[in-house]
Amino acid sequence: MKEKPAVHGSRFAVPGPATTTAAGGVRELVVRRLGVVPYPRGLELQGELVDERKAGRIPDTLLLLEHPHVITLGVKLADARSHVVAPEERLAELGVDVHETGRGGDVTYHGPGQIVGYPIIDLKPDRCDVHQYVRDLEEVMIRTCRSTGVEAGRFEGLSGTWVDTPRGPEKIGAIGVRISRWVTSHGFAFNVNTDLEYFRLIVPCGIVDHGVTSLKALLGHSLDMKAIGNLLVEHMAIVFDRTVRTGG
Repeated sequence: MKEKPAVHGSRFAVPGPATTTAAGGVRELVVRRLGVVPYPRGLELQGELVDERKAGRIPDTLLLLEHPHVITLGVKLADARSHVVAPEERLAELGVDVHETGRGGDVTYHGPGQIVGYPIIDLKPDRCDVHQYVRDLEEVMIRTCRSTGVEAGRFEGLSGTWVDTPRGPEKIGAIGVRISRWVTSHGFAFNVNTDLEYFRLIVPCGIVDHGVTSLKALLGHSLDMKAIGNLLVEHMAIVFDRTVRTGG
């Protein structure tokens, strides 16, 4: 088995999550595991659930899923499009679609072996802090890495979850969020068994100096996707101070 990379140096910091609790006690988080979902349907479903959450008709919800091969572009479209380096013919040959998203961030790739998490969470009344929300999503992935024996952390000045490797810091978890009236959508992408070759089609997140990695690449073997999903849910509940209920 490949030796576990060590996180070291002052560039990484792992502060704890926010610890405040919503008035009235711990809130519920409904987790829906959707399997493989085409990207356009994922966008449509998020929009529906955000409207429902704003109206108070559903509780906080976490969608866990995988997407077929797709490249997604953040709100800064000019920058994001310039970071798609593969020609259209190559993307078509590989069956990789390209979609605009409406989320923050630059360009990223989603595909099989990557767990995508879309939290539809009302941050009111005690979590109305965009930066803390991003730090909390990072914390969920940091703790999930640690549960598999991989030490991860943050990289100063850049979002996401990072691991020190012999090649330098590499990103294992990306974050791109949208918040409307303090209800969240989009979220995180966590590389478990992801085929990292697909990231060569883009400049991931517009970061030219550092690469991308996965749990499989770090540990030297494939991992059970359901088990890693369970870890993400466990740490999501802890970091966001929620009780978990499985939904349809």
